[in-house]
Amino acid sequence: MQDLVRQAQLMQKKMSQMQEELSKKIVEASAGGGMVTVKVTGGQEVVEIKIEKDVVDPEDVEMLQDLILAATNDALKRSKEMVQNEMAQLTGGMKIPGLF
Repeated sequence: MQDLVRQAQLMQKKMSQMQEELSKKIVEASAGGGMVTVKVTGGQEVVEIKIEKDVVDPEDVEMLQDLILAATNDALKRSKEMVQNEMAQLTGGMKIPGLF
């Protein structure tokens, strides 16, 4: 029983370390052929948005909004996939509810 508790504590420590490491990793996604680029951390934090001057058109603000939305959603999706893949390596593919 003590071995099981120790193993659980070790797993928890490794998971905490991995979460910290993942929060520092950054994924990037773009939309509009690279006109809008968004960077997101493994902690699901948007850290950078780049918009090319050519895409800024006061007559078509909706297009710019759509590009920002598309790039942000794609970056968040990639970030979640990165976290899931890293955690799967740690847990041996076992899904743990409430973990990312």
